[in-house]
Amino acid sequence: MTRPAEQLRQPVDADAVTARLAGRWLVEAVAETGSTNADLLAAAAAGAAAGTVLVAELQTGGRGRLGRSWESPPGAGLTFSVLLRPAPPVSTWGWLPLLTGLALARALGSQARLKWPNDLLLGARGGKAAGILVQSGDGAVAVGVGLNVSTRQEELPVETATSLLLEGHRELDRAELLVGFLGRFDGVYTAWQAHGGDARSSGLADGYRAVCATLDSEVSVELGSHTLIGRAVDLDDGGRLLVQPAGGGAPVGVAAGDVTHLRGIIRER
Repeated sequence: MTRPAEQLRQPVDADAVTARLAGRWLVEAVAETGSTNADLLAAAAAGAAAGTVLVAELQTGGRGRLGRSWESPPGAGLTFSVLLRPAPPVSTWGWLPLLTGLALARALGSQARLKWPNDLLLGARGGKAAGILVQSGDGAVAVGVGLNVSTRQEELPVETATSLLLEGHRELDRAELLVGFLGRFDGVYTAWQAHGGDARSSGLADGYRAVCATLDSEVSVELGSHTLIGRAVDLDDGGRLLVQPAGGGAPVGVAAGDVTHLRGIIRER
């Protein structure tokens, strides 16, 4: 039996979620804020501990990569940020959005696929169901996630988006989804830290490859000054996408911060 939207969109009980996580994460919730990432980075500057999680029922100033907006009606999405203080070298932090995507994909099941570097896709047409934004400052990192949960078709910001509801996902309880994500994130993040940020020896790189829809596909990468067209063949040790140019030559490493837009190319047969 399908539950009405007003039941699906009840506020997340932060205390109950914290209790279920056995003290590993401290979950806080607010009715509305501009940006959970900005709030956590400000809290970090004031001494907030790693492991703090901020959930917002409504985020009015949420932004994706390159300042793109991320909108969701109140209670329709799971919008939150996680505060981290990673021990591995800053040079390895490019894996953090990929690590987050892997944990989210595992929490949502085999239907989920990842578009490098920061999108989660669902459904036969690969609609965007979640976006990830990682920001840092003074040794702290805020990992932001926006997941469309009970968002209806008419509430989606763009036609290429989707939601768990629209894709028939079995779990639409946002508290359950948060608990599931944090449990999987904990495992992947802990292993990555234990291996000094080495994505290969920690298993992160292979895990990400297994669910990445971008790899082995033809892509067009807008890099600001020019467009790179080729095949996405792998990831390097820093989490950059390696693209084999269509005209030949050695694979080119593309960093997330350099990409204005990345899209797949569908060729007629």
